[in-house]
Amino acid sequence: MVKKFTFNNPIYTGAVVADIKASSDTLPYFEHKNNSFLYTMSDTTAVYGLGEAVRGINKRGWIYEGYCSDDPCHTEDKRSLYGAHNFLIIDDKSNGGDRFGVFFDYPARITFDIGYTDTSTLTVSTEKDDIDVYIIEGESLRKIVKNFRSIIGMSYIAPKWAFGFMQSRWSYFTKDDVIRIADSYKEANIPLDAIFLDIDYMERYKDFTINDERFPDFENLVSYMKSRGIRLVPIIDAAVKVEDGYDVYEEGKAKGYFCKDENGDDYIVGVWPGKTVFPDFLNDEVGKWFGDKYKLLTDMGIEGFWNDMNEPAIFYSEKGVERAFEEIEKYKQISLDANTFFDCRDVFAKLSNSQEDYNAFYHNYNGKKYKHNDIHNLYGYFMTKSASDSFARHNPDKRTLMFSRASYIGAHRYGGIWTGDNHSWWSHILLCLKQMPSLNMCGFLYTGCDMGGFNGNCTRDLLLRWLSLSIFTPLFRNHSACGTKDQECFAFGDTKDFKNIVDLRYRLVPYIYSEYMKAVLNNDMYIRPLSFDYENDEMAKNIEDQLMVGESIMIAPVYTQNANGRYVYIPENMTQLKLNADGTLTQSKIEKGHHYINVALNEIVFFIKDGYCVPLCDRADNVESIDENSIKLYGTGKSYELYTDDGYTTTPTLDSIKIIGK
Repeated sequence: MVKKFTFNNPIYTGAVVADIKASSDTLPYFEHKNNSFLYTMSDTTAVYGLGEAVRGINKRGWIYEGYCSDDPCHTEDKRSLYGAHNFLIIDDKSNGGDRFGVFFDYPARITFDIGYTDTSTLTVSTEKDDIDVYIIEGESLRKIVKNFRSIIGMSYIAPKWAFGFMQSRWSYFTKDDVIRIADSYKEANIPLDAIFLDIDYMERYKDFTINDERFPDFENLVSYMKSRGIRLVPIIDAAVKVEDGYDVYEEGKAKGYFCKDENGDDYIVGVWPGKTVFPDFLNDEVGKWFGDKYKLLTDMGIEGFWNDMNEPAIFYSEKGVERAFEEIEKYKQISLDANTFFDCRDVFAKLSNSQEDYNAFYHNYNGKKYKHNDIHNLYGYFMTKSASDSFARHNPDKRTLMFSRASYIGAHRYGGIWTGDNHSWWSHILLCLKQMPSLNMCGFLYTGCDMGGFNGNCTRDLLLRWLSLSIFTPLFRNHSACGTKDQECFAFGDTKDFKNIVDLRYRLVPYIYSEYMKAVLNNDMYIRPLSFDYENDEMAKNIEDQLMVGESIMIAPVYTQNANGRYVYIPENMTQLKLNADGTLTQSKIEKGHHYINVALNEIVFFIKDGYCVPLCDRADNVESIDENSIKLYGTGKSYELYTDDGYTTTPTLDSIKIIGK
């Protein structure tokens, strides 16, 4: 069901873990010429995949790039975001055409022109013709995904507490801020499992340091918060500050662990701490060294991390700044007109994440020297792998929360991802919805977005509607940027509506965790497009604002401002379950077809497939206090396969499933 086709001398990425020999057959489906792969689409061909990307679930009509990019403005005209997930499913079977998956294992920039230049042609282009291409076939869309996932390895499993509600902000600056956030949620009686620490917990943004003035006796704070059922989750950035006396920098410099320029000198760039250097995570020795640094924090009781800035993001380089000052000199002597003014303005704007910089430093990978841009998409992946491998060495019997901003297929084995620096825009609720199934196809199951939006100012109605989607995503985090309006659930006055919705998330945790674990262990998808469950339903194929969540649930969130409901397509007879404004639940039958569903701001509606059921427990203050003995089943099914374990075991199996009945 899977065939590998090797062209010239590909760079090994580790994305595929199955031992698949290259076929001597001719690559099917595609015409291969001039570093490009061409496929002819019919008018009805749908193209799924590409993981973290803008636009629709069906990717036709735009041009995308697999190139990890630090870009905080996720608008429809963008071609790449933080991850490079080069897996596609091409489907025209319902009209007598092809149905197959294809993975282009290529760690540098790769372009997917999916009917953009020519509406009938899919063109995949690379800078060099050194690539492994995998063709994956299967009798259904889900089976194609399963066959692909079987060759790339089992998805990461987060600890069970990480399925609870988590609050973050850039930044909670002090110990008192952290305690204030916890107290405010406690006062509102809203459940909470984690508070995140952004870059300001560090001493001048230096990895693996604590600002002792802002966070005195950090280890006791970690212990105190855990006694309240709340974990602290600190950020780790990719770059290391250049500073004499800073032990991480001194060790790395002495051992030659940082990326070099063409002359063999450490390549110096500017990020949050100022002048920094990049650890060469692709070098196994460096990865082990950097990964073991997390032990400083795990020894203090930390049980989770998020890796950031690991595309890698570059504000500037020393050499780039020198070039910019040289270039700006010529503008001093002229009168700036309509053309030269904009050129002058852009001199410094072009410093960030420049291709000149990405082409100017090098890695030692598998004993060979590589220019960074040739393996750019592996950097964040190997940073996450470095941390995960360290957790396995030092805490082999315990899961540690890990998720990352940048990623490549393969990183899904070591951590989850969040979708990066989105905005407090209504359109970004819908963008998150469309990204989730595409990420699941590529193995990333522990995913979610910054609900409420990272950039911009969130409003009460926006956050309530965003919650109606995010209560179903495994990663359930509210996060916002420095300088924006506070968007904690208690920041909008009356907290009752927020409490009811977050309470529902905790009531759903037995279902969410069970379906997540079954998807991981079966190489399946936790979140899917409707077309993956209703392949013979042409209407389902065209719906992109409803999703299947686990085996039982269909969701159809409201994502437009001032709406009091929405139209929903019901693909089969279902049970409608509504969270009412007073926190109660009501269920009713709803027949196949199109319906307008009233959904107030303080209500949640979702749907249960006929013959299936959903377990809901009593509300809880955190995941560890959930009482599974309180579970009741909703829907028309008679029983449910509940996955239950201690939430920490690193060797889960399907033996942990038990049948519960009505």
